[in-house]
Amino acid sequence: MNSSTVFRLAAPGLVLLAFLLGAGPVSAAGAAPRVFKAGAATSNITPALGAGIVGGWSAPAATHIHDELHVRCLALDDGTTRLVFAVVDSVGVSREVFDEAKRLVHEATGLPTAQMMMSATHTHSAVSSGSTRTADTANPLGDYRGFLIRRIADGVRRAINNLEPARIGWGAGQVPQHLFNRRWLLQDGKKAVNPFGGEDLAVMNPGGRTDLLKPAGPTNPEVYFISIQSTSGRPIALLANYWLHYVGGVGPNDISADYFAVFCDRIQELLGADRQDPPFVGLLANGPCGDVNNNNYTPGAAPGPRYGRYEKMRVVANDVAQEVMRVHRTLRHHDWVELRAAQAELELRMRRPTPAMVARAQEILARPATVSPLHRRELDYARRTVAAQEWPESVKIVLQAFRLGGLGVAAIPFEVFTETGLAIKAKSPFADTFTIELANGSYGYLPTPEQHALGGYETWLGTNRVELEASRKIEARVLELLAALK
Repeated sequence: MNSSTVFRLAAPGLVLLAFLLGAGPVSAAGAAPRVFKAGAATSNITPALGAGIVGGWSAPAATHIHDELHVRCLALDDGTTRLVFAVVDSVGVSREVFDEAKRLVHEATGLPTAQMMMSATHTHSAVSSGSTRTADTANPLGDYRGFLIRRIADGVRRAINNLEPARIGWGAGQVPQHLFNRRWLLQDGKKAVNPFGGEDLAVMNPGGRTDLLKPAGPTNPEVYFISIQSTSGRPIALLANYWLHYVGGVGPNDISADYFAVFCDRIQELLGADRQDPPFVGLLANGPCGDVNNNNYTPGAAPGPRYGRYEKMRVVANDVAQEVMRVHRTLRHHDWVELRAAQAELELRMRRPTPAMVARAQEILARPATVSPLHRRELDYARRTVAAQEWPESVKIVLQAFRLGGLGVAAIPFEVFTETGLAIKAKSPFADTFTIELANGSYGYLPTPEQHALGGYETWLGTNRVELEASRKIEARVLELLAALK
């Protein structure tokens, strides 16, 4: 079912080991025709009430399930190579959780782990699933971690069970109206105090400020999607990729999959794919949006409408789904495309606090609660600074690339800044390329070196944990993987 080649690329201080999978021979004259297959499935991963909801500065106990959480899975097979996507309703999933789920799938099916691309949506209203989002977060996994691993593996296996002859197409639309870079530069070179006692040139989510100059980075208005249908035209699955952090607007103490799940439900409705057997599966994988949300802080901008709970996520999801449908009507589906995969491990240095930072943090933690903080998050980052002393010297991350005919899909295990995703798209050897973030792990924010120089929440030690040049190294390795597939 799978052919593979191993290649090594030398780099300063690094040996890159990548696995190239696929590239089966084209059918010769008189041979059986090539058959493209696809299958999809979901697994319910909703936790019990009482679990702590992560995504904010605290973890309040869940008292209500507004909508169920799922892992949504898609399997593709070109007759030689099989690829799998799995998208999990979670703020972030650790590499250890994904690795164990992949191991279970491989054990049961023989599918190589490098041919499974697993990611988290980044909903901020789910419970912890092993995210390494912060250095000092307790590990409230308990039984849920094992449950999640098994349900991810089961979902992938069920998608494989549902493989049937299929056709595939892909396209992209434009949905710019919900995207705003949340990092802003201030007028006249002004700076903002940070929790470490220093000053930043960029501020995140600067609601109410009147001294804003301009956004510190771009947004990407495109929504990419892959459409899968049976040979008779019945919708099997649709995987979309939109570069928006999340929407929010949930009820207090509610579990919710956010607008990601609303999109999946809406696209099923628009495709007329309700009540099918096997069921249609919509998937919305997040793209590079570590610096993007859907709040417009532009000075002088007309105030937007006031939304009730869950209303805004429905608006955003519907707009994205409607644009996908507009493009989908013009789509040409292919009877067969070649599938290939490449994967590499990259070792990155972890950041370290300076002795002065540690001393200041310890002083903050020891002072009376009556002392007014210099910054409202000073205590949080003092704890993270002290904890950062125990971080390992380095971390190994998984980078991936898939080829689906003329489409390239990259995967990075961070909250990636938009400019990195755009750089990969611009430099990719494929005419069509998109990136899935928080894939195969969750290691915090990934600012570029230029954004590190501006400071701001996403660059702070404890929010970001790897070396300042990490985005450049990751971009280069991902492009190597894409080039190898081409």
